[in-house]
Amino acid sequence: MPPKILVFAGSIRTGSFNARLAALAAKELMRAEADVSLISLSDYPLPLYDGDLEGRSGPPEFALKLKRAFCAHHGIFITSPEYNASLTPLLKNAIDWISRVREAKEPPLAAFKDRVFALGAASNGTYGGMRSLMALRHVLELGCGALVLPEQIAVRGASQAFDDMDELKDEAIAALLKRVVGRLVEMAGRFA
Repeated sequence: MPPKILVFAGSIRTGSFNARLAALAAKELMRAEADVSLISLSDYPLPLYDGDLEGRSGPPEFALKLKRAFCAHHGIFITSPEYNASLTPLLKNAIDWISRVREAKEPPLAAFKDRVFALGAASNGTYGGMRSLMALRHVLELGCGALVLPEQIAVRGASQAFDDMDELKDEAIAALLKRVVGRLVEMAGRFA
């Protein structure tokens, strides 16, 4: 059985480089014979995390749906834009809400356990979003106890990195994406 992989970007901006990278990762994952679900966080609108709101009415419906999407997959590929040397508020808020959702007889942080995460970023900046990946890795590994692959991809000069078919122009970067995807499929297969 092929592993099920969830793919999404931490950006919902029109023309987002990270949405393009997420779409390309999804394509590469399909080429690697994974069962892929590409989603957008725009389909899971969430208020800013607020403990009082959670206390009054529980987690929002879309937090529950997103958490269930995590749990339905063996692997998750997240692309993260860099905002002020960190991850986007949109992505952090989604992770915060998912981390709070707990269904009957379920251990804390269940959405982050028994699956593997891979990370990517695309930015026009010098570091290609690498600082956002460090921050995201910190949140996922230390905050949520997730297994995050050491392999990751950071695409610099993102406005010029993709060709007309939304493939990466640089052969070395394209090969790196294939390696990250291959490793994700391999590791997620252990949870399938």
